[in-house]
Amino acid sequence: MKRFSDLGPPHAFAEGRMLAAQAGGIGLVTFNQPEKRNAISVEMWQGLGEILQGMEADPAVRVVILTGAGDQAFVSGADISQFESQRGDHAAQRDYAARIQSGRDALRGFGKPLIAAIRGYCLGGGLAIAMAADLRLAGAGSRFGIPAARLGIAYGFEGLRLLVSLIGPARARMLLFSARRIGAEEAERIGLINQAVPDDALEAEALALAGEIAQNAPLAIQAARLGIAAVLQDPAQRDLARLEALAATCADSADYREGRTAFMEKRPPRFTGR
Repeated sequence: MKRFSDLGPPHAFAEGRMLAAQAGGIGLVTFNQPEKRNAISVEMWQGLGEILQGMEADPAVRVVILTGAGDQAFVSGADISQFESQRGDHAAQRDYAARIQSGRDALRGFGKPLIAAIRGYCLGGGLAIAMAADLRLAGAGSRFGIPAARLGIAYGFEGLRLLVSLIGPARARMLLFSARRIGAEEAERIGLINQAVPDDALEAEALALAGEIAQNAPLAIQAARLGIAAVLQDPAQRDLARLEALAATCADSADYREGRTAFMEKRPPRFTGR
């Protein structure tokens, strides 16, 4: 059974609290603060931005998996130990938001498929990170929730937008108003995650899915990602000209020719992203 460690030794960012590895077209990003259930700090957000920017620019990376170190959490939310010193009031909140903006922008604007491989707690800001991924696989023992109402803070708009787009407004209200936690089976039922898998199969399942994606045509996947995003946008905000241009690029690409040739020759295609 394949494991994340098969992708090779990781490189450390944010003083080791963020890790990055890659092999075979697959990038792996690990939130590495298990002693705090991978609660994400300002420095970790900055490290996340640095990692994703590097993987975005690397043509060898076709798909990226996000995961948490240990077996207790994906990301359990923001690092509450920093709240008093860095998020004590509205002015401090604005400064905090500015310091983590590069990480948020890199996550929100990442141009390649993202898979969240979730084990354990996935709460608050951690759930927002998972929802920003294209696909979410979760171990059967995972727990999901948004405790904002118990902390007296407002959940960010981007997280709200993603939540409502995945599970609808009625279920979003239930999660937000009650601050209750739900299991992986319920999360799959309501559409919060794509699939619940046995805990001990999570890494193998995530790597298998990433491997399938990495073998497919990058331009076609990009077109699908942008097209789905456009469907979910307000019609006035849709850049249909961009979608049409990308469709034309796909039609004129070497990958399209390779796909046709491979089909006729009854062999797996070898896509290059051009």
